[in-house]
Amino acid sequence: MVRGSAKIARVNTYEISTDPARLQPAAIHAYLTRSYWAPGIPRAVVDRAIAGALCFGVYAGDAQVGFARVITDKATFAYLSDVYVLEEHRGQGLSKRLLAAIQAHPELQGLRRFLLATADAQGLYAQFGFRPLQTPERMMEIRHPAPYAGQVIAVDRAAAGAD
Repeated sequence: MVRGSAKIARVNTYEISTDPARLQPAAIHAYLTRSYWAPGIPRAVVDRAIAGALCFGVYAGDAQVGFARVITDKATFAYLSDVYVLEEHRGQGLSKRLLAAIQAHPELQGLRRFLLATADAQGLYAQFGFRPLQTPERMMEIRHPAPYAGQVIAVDRAAAGAD
């Protein structure tokens, strides 16, 4: 350090927003399609997922550098999904800021259950109160391990004669 100069603290210029107009679906899709949990996810699926959720964007200026999606009824239940911060923006506490913003959101207060699934970030989520399932034997799932490998065909149940 040069004599007489002071070390200038890094200013965190990142912003977290739930404004749907700021979301950048192309950027979100670009990350998700290479993620371990949604490889090859079609852009149309990402667009539908965004439309049906409470979404949080992390921005450096106008560039979206992070994302999280909460699927919720805003009364009793929420599921946290698609959480990421771009690699070049990691190590600055953005994931923690994002999770704090999610937990502070007024529409996510008083929930009975808030779930998520992760392969590698249990330590991060534990800092925000997430724990392994208390009674995993009560939970069930329908799982499609490669949902984007083939074309999904929508069936009109009424036209097919289903009640």
